[in-house]
Amino acid sequence: MAMVGLFWIAEGDVYVGAKPSGLAPGVRLTPEGVVALGHNQSGLWLWEDVHALTVADIPVKSLKRQVGAVVDLALTVGLGGADEAPAMTVCVESPDGEEHELTAYVAAATGYSQTEVDLSRTLLSRLAEGAATMSTTLASMSEWGRAWEGGSPRGAERVGLLRGWVG
Repeated sequence: MAMVGLFWIAEGDVYVGAKPSGLAPGVRLTPEGVVALGHNQSGLWLWEDVHALTVADIPVKSLKRQVGAVVDLALTVGLGGADEAPAMTVCVESPDGEEHELTAYVAAATGYSQTEVDLSRTLLSRLAEGAATMSTTLASMSEWGRAWEGGSPRGAERVGLLRGWVG
């Protein structure tokens, strides 16, 4: 499993945000379409019905956020707190303009770099452009996930992967 930009890629499966477990909310990108997972959200939007795919509420990496994450971790572990993980909003827009807001947990504890956010948003936009773009891009991401061993790559490598997938 590895995080690349806003994506969590696990053995060929591609998620926006963290891969959900149990009833946690999540969003999976498949060759068929966008799948909402978890408690209080479910559905499949076929790619031909996806006019736009956007993400809001993305935490961008900053020193303040990094210090806050360490403090939150210390309070959660030290005091037994169990706050819910930070979440992003994934918006699926259909051709008639109807928007479906989905929740996905953030995979990056201290936020994402602005470059990774920008490239990830561009990549999501390209996935909604059409079947040929979606199938080759998503196939490349899945293929990389099946071949990758180890944790998430370093920042420069993640940016390079995103640029390659954006084309």
